[in-house]
Amino acid sequence: MSRRAVIIGAGPAGLTAGLELLRRSDVKPIILEASEEIGGISRTIKYKGNRMDIGGHRFFSKSDRVMQWWVDLMPPDVGDAGSEPEISYQGKKRVVAVPARLMEEPVLRGVGPIDPHASEETEDESEGAASVEMMVTATPDPDPDLVMLIRPRKSRIYYLRKFFDYPITLTATTLKNLGIVRTFRVGTSYMKSQVSQITPEKSLEDFLINRFGRQLYLTFFKSYTEKVWGTPCNEISAEWGAQRIKGLSLTTAVKHFLKKAFGGKAKTSDLAQKGTDTSLIERFMYPKFGPGQLWEHVADLIRDGGGEIHMGWKVDRIITKRGDPNTHAARQIVAIEAVNIAGGRRRFEGDYFFSTMPMRELISAMDPGEVEIPENVREISAGLQYRDFITVGLLVDRLKVKEPDGGLLKDTWIYVQEPDVVLGRLQIFNNWSPYLVADPTKVWIGLEYFCYDTDDLWKMPDEELKKFAIDEVAKIGILNAEDVSDGHVVRVPKTYPAYFGTYDRFDELREFTDGFDNLFLVGRNGMHKYNNQDHSMLTAMTAVDGIVAGHVDKAALWGINTEQEYHEEKK
Repeated sequence: MSRRAVIIGAGPAGLTAGLELLRRSDVKPIILEASEEIGGISRTIKYKGNRMDIGGHRFFSKSDRVMQWWVDLMPPDVGDAGSEPEISYQGKKRVVAVPARLMEEPVLRGVGPIDPHASEETEDESEGAASVEMMVTATPDPDPDLVMLIRPRKSRIYYLRKFFDYPITLTATTLKNLGIVRTFRVGTSYMKSQVSQITPEKSLEDFLINRFGRQLYLTFFKSYTEKVWGTPCNEISAEWGAQRIKGLSLTTAVKHFLKKAFGGKAKTSDLAQKGTDTSLIERFMYPKFGPGQLWEHVADLIRDGGGEIHMGWKVDRIITKRGDPNTHAARQIVAIEAVNIAGGRRRFEGDYFFSTMPMRELISAMDPGEVEIPENVREISAGLQYRDFITVGLLVDRLKVKEPDGGLLKDTWIYVQEPDVVLGRLQIFNNWSPYLVADPTKVWIGLEYFCYDTDDLWKMPDEELKKFAIDEVAKIGILNAEDVSDGHVVRVPKTYPAYFGTYDRFDELREFTDGFDNLFLVGRNGMHKYNNQDHSMLTAMTAVDGIVAGHVDKAALWGINTEQEYHEEKK
C-alpha cells in the first residue's frame, strides 16, 4: 500500500472509512482511538455478562447502500427454513430478502423464527410515489452469533404516570389519558397553527409549534427537549428540528393512523425504508449482542486486511502546511501527534486525514506553525457546545408497571415526560435483544440522563448516582427500590453536538477546515452535526468515493442529512 490515511476515532464513521479504503483503494488506514473501546457511542458496554447500548441504535436506513453494507457484514437471522425476516413501519412491510443458499445455512441462528406476514401495498407513503422492489443479499459467516435479529420497536411517552403512544396516535386510550379538555385544546391549537404559521422559523419552539400546535408542543415536546439540551426551546436553532424530525407532523401521524386503519393490505417493497420518518419504524435489524458487535467485527476485518488500529492514543497536535499561491496548491495536513496514558508520544504521517474528533478539540490541536489559525475560527470553535450523557444500568427483579397481560413492558425505550424527575429516557435492554441480559429472569434497564460535564449530576460518585436514579424511577411508579439488585454507571462526554452557542457562525469554521485539501471531517462530532449512525457512515463512504475518484466534493459531505431525498419523504 503506497498511500496512508490517518483516521482519528474508531466510531462508525472512522471504521467505515477504514474498511472502505481497504476494499476499494491502495490506501492503508491507520486508526487512532483515544479510548480503549471500539464503536464510539455505538459501542456495547459489558457488565457482569450484561450488555448496554448507549442511547439505543436501531439498524435501519433510508440508504440502500448502508443497509447492504450492514447485511453483508451481519446477515439477518432467518430462523427456520422458509421464513423471511421483515422490517416494518406504520403497517408497511419490508422483507429482508435472503438468498436460498443462506436459508439452508445452519449457522444463521438467533432469537428464533420470524413469522412472515404476507402484505400488499400499491403506493409509497408519500404523495403517491410508486414503491421500488429490491433484494438485499447476504453472504454466510462462520460465526453463528454474527447475525442481525429482527426486533419489534415500541416506544412510548410516560406522562401523568400514564403511557402514551409515540408518535401520538388517535386512539381511545390517548384521548382518555389526555382528557376531554386537553384533547380539545390540542385540536384547536393545532388548527390555529395550520392557518397561522410562525414565519420565519427562528427557533426550535417555532419549528415545533408550526408542526404540532402550541398545546401539543407544551404537553409533549417542551419539557423533554429542554431536559435533553438544558436550554429553552426558544433559544435553540430551528435547524435542530430540520435535522432530527423533518417530515414528522401531526398531519403525518393522522395520515399513518387512517392508512393503517382503512388502507387495506400493503405490497411488499424494498428494504431501504425510504419515505418514512425514523420515528415511525416498527421493526428493525439489531446485532445479536448489541451495536458494538458489528463495529468490533469491522475492526477485526480492518486489522486482517492490513490496516492498523491503535487504542488509547489521543490526538493533541496537528501539523499543518500552508498552500502555495503560485501553484494554487491548497493547505495540507502533514502529520498528527498523539499521546497515551503512559505519557508516550507518537507521530503519524499520512496522505489523507479523517477526523471524527470534536471540532472544538480539532481546532485547539492545530499547530499554529505554517498555517495561522484566524481569531474568528478559534473563537467559534471554542464557543461550540456539547451535551453530555449518562446511562445508569439497573438490574431489577421486576418492574412495577406491566403490560395488560401482566408481562414485561414491550418498549425498547420510554420517553419520560414527567417534570418532577431529571430522568429523560428509559431503555429496556431485554427488548432490544434477549442476549443483552445474562439472567433471563431479570429485567435489565438503562436510565438516561442528559447534562453538561460541569453539572453536579456528572460529578456525582457512582454509588450516589445509582441511588439517585433508583429513587427517581421509584418516585414515578416504574419500580420498587427494593427490587433493584445491581447497577452500573456509564458517562459519555460530548454525545450531542449542540445547535446553539456559536453555532450560528459555523459556516466560518467550515470554510476554514474545508480549506485543507486532504482533511475530511466525518461523523457526528467531526462535523458538529447531529447525525445518526447511518449518516455518519455515509459521510465516510462519500469521502472515500472522492479519494477513489481523485477529488473529494466536500459540499457533498456536508449535504448528507441536510436537504436531500435520503432523509425526506420521497418526492
